Amino acid sequence: MAYSQARDFMFCNLCGTMLSLVSPKIAECSWCRSKTSAKGIVGREIGYTLTVEDIRRDLGISHAAEEMTTKESAALIKQTCKSCGNAELEYTTRQMRSADEGQTVFLVCPKCKARDTEN
Repeated sequence: MAYSQARDFMFCNLCGTMLSLVSPKIAECSWCRSKTSAKGIVGREIGYTLTVEDIRRDLGISHAAEEMTTKESAALIKQTCKSCGNAELEYTTRQMRSADEGQTVFLVCPKCKARDTEN
């Protein structure tokens, strides 16, 4: 199959809706019902590259560890820090896996900023 950098061959010239192949020779717009030759569509494909950062940005999702930067989003727990021995840690929880599994607990030491997780 031929790889195409230009994606406009798949869209209606009149309204911009994606074309559908109704036969091996005809492509039709599902919105305005205009028909065009499928000659320019058949045998071509489009490739996309998505990164995790693209998805996070588009969905408005930040890294789970970055969410703990504000004091009001984290609660305190009496647990000793493995790095500095501080008696309290800040924690937040987040459902990272499927709903039938437990939440992931993110721990941050307010004194040395060491990070840890518990599943």
